[in-house]
Amino acid sequence: MSQNDTATTTNPAEYLAFTLGKEEYGIDIQKVSEIRNYESPTRIASAPDYVKGVINLRGIIVPIVDMRVRFNLGTPEYGPFTVVIILNIGNRVVGMVVDAVSDVTTLTPEQIKSAPDMGSTLNTEYIVGLGTVEERMLILVDIDRLMSSEEMGLIEAIAA
Repeated sequence: MSQNDTATTTNPAEYLAFTLGKEEYGIDIQKVSEIRNYESPTRIASAPDYVKGVINLRGIIVPIVDMRVRFNLGTPEYGPFTVVIILNIGNRVVGMVVDAVSDVTTLTPEQIKSAPDMGSTLNTEYIVGLGTVEERMLILVDIDRLMSSEEMGLIEAIAA
């Protein structure tokens, strides 16, 4: 076991921190292509409640998902800090509405704890773990798995 072997297992990763309600979440910064001010998307008939609609982003039609609605965190309020995080998921571009973006946080593997098993009360399938930075705790979301999940129906619905 050389020193390099240890270094590869302890590489820090960067997460974009954002808020939904009173909670702070984080996603892999490498999935983020840009952050935009919230603008009301064009509504699509028969779309689930959490799919707010679509926007035209430089010629690409981008579905917009409201994460507060998706996670059942109450009625969303769109204010001056509300933003859309544009993501690259597989071969798709998807936008997600969040209350605000905090910062980019670097976490080492030691700072990331496994998500607790909440039984059937909470679906932790899309949670990578809990990242701790001093007094802050970030709920780390596997955004690939969430956005491409069958229940979201997003990728299939847009591709059809």
